[in-house]
Amino acid sequence: MNKIVIIGAGQAAGQAAASLRQEKYEGEIIIFGDEPHPPYQRPPLSKQYLSGEHGLDKVYVRPEKFYADRDINLNTGVTVTAIDRAAKTVTTDAGDTVEYDKLLIATGSRPRILNAPGKDLEGIYYLRTIVDVDSIRDALSRAKSVVIVGGGYIGLEVAAVAKTMGADVSVLEMEDRILQRVTTPMMSEFYDQLHSGRGVKILTNTTVSGFEGDGHVSKVLCGETAIDADMVIVGIGIIPNVEIAEAAGLEVNNGIVVDDHCRTSDADIYAAGDCTNHPNPILGRRLRLESVPNAMEQARVAVSNMLGGDKVYASVPWFWSDQYELKLQMVGFSSDADSQVVRGNQDSNEFAVFYLKDGAVVAVDAVNSPREFMICKQLYGKKVDPDFLAAPESDLKSLLQ
Repeated sequence: MNKIVIIGAGQAAGQAAASLRQEKYEGEIIIFGDEPHPPYQRPPLSKQYLSGEHGLDKVYVRPEKFYADRDINLNTGVTVTAIDRAAKTVTTDAGDTVEYDKLLIATGSRPRILNAPGKDLEGIYYLRTIVDVDSIRDALSRAKSVVIVGGGYIGLEVAAVAKTMGADVSVLEMEDRILQRVTTPMMSEFYDQLHSGRGVKILTNTTVSGFEGDGHVSKVLCGETAIDADMVIVGIGIIPNVEIAEAAGLEVNNGIVVDDHCRTSDADIYAAGDCTNHPNPILGRRLRLESVPNAMEQARVAVSNMLGGDKVYASVPWFWSDQYELKLQMVGFSSDADSQVVRGNQDSNEFAVFYLKDGAVVAVDAVNSPREFMICKQLYGKKVDPDFLAAPESDLKSLLQ
C-alpha cells in the first residue's frame, strides 16, 4: 500500500496524518480540505479565538510546517466532489483525479441553517470556521445589541464573549430551558442564573419567525414580538457532511455508518469524526458524536486498522465548555442516569454533579472541578456509595484502588 487519501482537513484529518507517520507509514499521504487553512481546532473558535485571547498559531492542530517536514501533501481550498469506489479514485473541484489504496473520510459537519424570512440579510452569522469567527469578531467590536439564536453550548459560549465585550445580549431558545437537549434541569438552571446574573437576557420557549432590516438585520421576529439586533448569531445545531459518502453508495444513517474499527461499508474506506455513526461498546449503542476527543481517537483507530491493525474504538465520551471564568467538563451522558449526587457548592461556582445508574457512575458535570472530572473518567461504570461521593472531605482517589 503506497497511497492514503484523506478527505477533510479538520482535527480528525490532522490527527490521522500525524498518526500515519508516527506508525512509520512511508507511503504517500494526501489531504484535501475545502477551507484555506491547515487542520485546526474548532472548540477555541467560540471561546479564546473569538475573544482574541488566542491567535491562529494556537488554533492550528499543528504548525503548517509540520506537514511539509513529514512529506504530507496538504491541499487547502480544494473540495473532493466524488469518490469512485470501483476505480479507487477521488475527483476534486479542480478536475484532478487521484488514486488511493485506502481512503479516510473526515468531512465533519456544517451549521444547520435557520430557514426564516429575512435569513439572507447582512449581519446574520453562523459560527463554524475561522473565516466565520473573523467576521463575527469584527462585527462584535461595533455591535450594541446581539441576539443569539440557540441556547446550546456554542450559543452560550458566544453570549459570554459578547457580554464581556460590552454588548447587550439576548439568547433565544425554543425549548423550555437552555441546554435542554444536553443536560439536566439543575445544570440548565445554574447556567441560566450565571448568564442572567451577568446581564444576558435569556428567553426560553421562543421561536424565531423571521428577521427584519433594510439590507442589514435590525430586528429578530418571534411571533408578535420584535427584538432589536445589530447582529445575530445562529447556533441551532449541525448537520454531518455525508453527501459525498452517500453519492458513492456507502451506508449512511445519521452519519456515515462505520463499524468498531472505523471502517465503512467499503473495506478500503474509513471514516472518523463528526460525520460518523459508530458503535460504542461501553455505552452499548450506536451514536454520532460532535467532539474533539471522538475525532482524535477515531482517527488513531482508523489509521491503525488501515495499516493492518485490529484496534477497536471504545471510549467514554467527554466534552468541555468555557463560559466566562467557568470551565465545565463533562463525561458520559446525564440522560443515562436514574439518580444524581452533588459534590461541592453551586454558589461557589466549584462543584460536580455525579450521575448514577443502578448505583454505578455513568456521567459527571464538573464546574471548575478538574479533579472530579479526571476521577470520573476512571470511575465510569463502577458502583460507588453516593454519600461518599457527596462528602467534600472524602478522598475520591481511594475509589480507584
